Amino acid sequence: MRASNSARILLVEPHDAASGALAQLLSELGHTPLRLDAQAAIAHAASPELALIVVDASMTAAGSRADAGSRADAGPGSGTGSGAGSGTASAHGADVIALIARLRAAPGLAGLALIVIAPEGAPSFPLAQAYAAGAIDVLPSPVLAVALKAKLAFLIDAHQTATRQRRSDSDLRDTRARLEITLAAAELATWTWDVAANRVTADAAMARLFNVPPEIAAGGPLQHYLNAIHPDDLPHTTALIDSALASGQPYDVEYRVRGSDKLYHNVIARGQVVGDAAAPGQHLRGVVIDITRQKQAEARLGASEERYRTLFESVDTGVCIIEVLFEDDTAFDYRFIELNPAFVKHTGLVDAVGKTVLEMVPGHDSHWFSTYGRVVTSGVPVRLVEEARAMGRWFDVYATRVGGPGSRLVAVLFTDISERVAADAELRRLAADLSEADRRKTEFLATLAHELRNPLAPIRSGLQVLRLNAGNAAVSARVQDIMDRQIDHLVALVDDLLDVARITRGQIALKPEWTSVQQVVTDAVDTSRPLIDGAGHQLRVDLPAQPLALYADPTRIRQVINNLLNNAARYTPQGGRITLSARQDSADVLISVTDNGIGIAADQLAAVFDLFTQVGRSAHQAGGLGIGLSLVRSLAEQHGGQVGAASAGLGHGSVFSVRLPLAPPGAPPATPAPGKSDAAAPAASALRVIVVDDNVDAAATLAELLTLIGHAAEVANDGPAALAMAALLRPQVMFLDIGMPGMDGYALARALRQDGRHAGVLLVALTGWGSGEDRERTRAAGFDVHLTKPVDLSALADLLAEHARRAGATALAAS
Repeated sequence: MRASNSARILLVEPHDAASGALAQLLSELGHTPLRLDAQAAIAHAASPELALIVVDASMTAAGSRADAGSRADAGPGSGTGSGAGSGTASAHGADVIALIARLRAAPGLAGLALIVIAPEGAPSFPLAQAYAAGAIDVLPSPVLAVALKAKLAFLIDAHQTATRQRRSDSDLRDTRARLEITLAAAELATWTWDVAANRVTADAAMARLFNVPPEIAAGGPLQHYLNAIHPDDLPHTTALIDSALASGQPYDVEYRVRGSDKLYHNVIARGQVVGDAAAPGQHLRGVVIDITRQKQAEARLGASEERYRTLFESVDTGVCIIEVLFEDDTAFDYRFIELNPAFVKHTGLVDAVGKTVLEMVPGHDSHWFSTYGRVVTSGVPVRLVEEARAMGRWFDVYATRVGGPGSRLVAVLFTDISERVAADAELRRLAADLSEADRRKTEFLATLAHELRNPLAPIRSGLQVLRLNAGNAAVSARVQDIMDRQIDHLVALVDDLLDVARITRGQIALKPEWTSVQQVVTDAVDTSRPLIDGAGHQLRVDLPAQPLALYADPTRIRQVINNLLNNAARYTPQGGRITLSARQDSADVLISVTDNGIGIAADQLAAVFDLFTQVGRSAHQAGGLGIGLSLVRSLAEQHGGQVGAASAGLGHGSVFSVRLPLAPPGAPPATPAPGKSDAAAPAASALRVIVVDDNVDAAATLAELLTLIGHAAEVANDGPAALAMAALLRPQVMFLDIGMPGMDGYALARALRQDGRHAGVLLVALTGWGSGEDRERTRAAGFDVHLTKPVDLSALADLLAEHARRAGATALAAS
């Protein structure tokens, strides 16, 4: 098989006796020698296949044919024989020069490089005339295979480059210029050193490279050349030369030399010891090649590679080179060729080089293959943000083809933006939630205003009726009943709002106790009965006969059932049917409220327990703030339970259910809470009472009520006035508002407790603040009781009666 740089070489012998050994050597080096004599070579000049001319002048005229056979038997690299006497050699040399001139004059051969193989040991060979006639180089016999191979490779490569470029007329001038530049840039210098005479003969390139004058180059001592070598490289270079002289082996060394431009050049020097029959003694011949530009290019390339590698390794962006794999022009996979360290960070894939993505991530999305396939086929880069579902990541990707048309390599720069995408989605969700919350808040405020005006309107009307009909007892009784109901409604609204606020802040503290499902259901039905009966509904209660024990806060569970019953009553048209049932389900009790009301659309069921929500319903028609079901869910979950809602659709009623854990087996039986006695409470002793409130109307009406139930009540509208009045009247009970300007209720209570004259006074905080934190603050300030506005008259009467009894018992014990 011929080498990739093989060529057809014209081998010419001046006396029609071409060397068989040289032809064999050329063949073994991978070339095809065309062996012709001088006349035939000139006639063959038109052949376009020729790349180089080799003139074999190694044979003398005297022994041309006879010696040719013996040299052919010697084998490659063994030389081309020895010449005859000097006279014959001189005549032979003249023939060679003439042959070179004729070959150079032939139109088809003028552009080919020509090498002359000089006779062995023939110092009289006209070397200078051979160069002048057109030889590009003269090689001494015997020819070294290594030297010949290198020389041929260089010249053949130059020829092939020129040949390719000559095919285009438009590039012809550029090709010739490049060839000339290449030959000049090669800085190929030749030299011969006569060791015994210490004379170095060098060509012009050698003289320029070592900065020696022409007279020295014509035959000066070696030291001139050694002086030009860099001091750091000189010992190693001279050692190799000495070794070559001692062993007869060639040498090859790289060093730096200072040229005529006063700059150091990097060179490669190769030399070979040769014998000379005409002039016995050692001769060293060789070439020096200036590789400075190559070195500089390598240095620039190395620096560029280092910069690229540093950037490639240190950049936080993931980078990979992939090979796109096709089947029937369809991209179906890709292989990782090169990766940077950040690749692992952004993909989580380890040891990916040489593997395909489907090996690493089975089920990888096919759209990545088609995208990279388009980049390869079109050469158009792409920028995209896309999800890799099989990897569970989002990527910001820039991909571009590496190489020209036909290349299937793609450079991919990418960043894992999964967190950013998730954050953006979360921000969008939060924005939507905020927008929805804002909408629901607006609806809630409108509903709250409506709900508050509903009871306020009859209260104001009732007051006007009382003013106009003060003497009509029957009218007054009816109006008072109406006003009581509306105030109860207002209180319920405010309580619901406070419960929502407490649940939102996590401030509702359950007070569990042993009770039964039957007990809390019965109590809840009693509370909701007026609303149900007022709407004309039929209520059916289905409870198991066997008591079901609960360890829960009975007040809050009653509130849960009340809200469900009230919800059913509001959203069921007049005269509807409501069923309340409770049954044991494994370790739970399932309490359900079923109605045949307006129902709920299927797509709105999931939102019915959200705060301020009244899906598919009109708050203005049914009433309520849209917080009852939210309270149901929160209170049920605080008890470890769950809630649910079901409906067959609009107009088909609804079912709301609460699941609560039952008490474990062996729990103590529930006992009914003691109810209020219907008998009249025993009359209490009259107490001295001071009401302190900066709201003049509130203080006056409360004092009037206390006076009507038999107590002596006075009013103070600020803290200092209350202290003065207490010092004068020595009250037994004081009702203090908290939020007064100047001295507030806390400061007033602390001042009273620090005065020993008021040691037995009952301090009652009467305020609109009713959270656990508020109660703790009043206790710390010295209050005995914390009541929230508005307070029920019966609760006030019971409180004062109990205090009067305790005070009486204390006085009796003291006597």
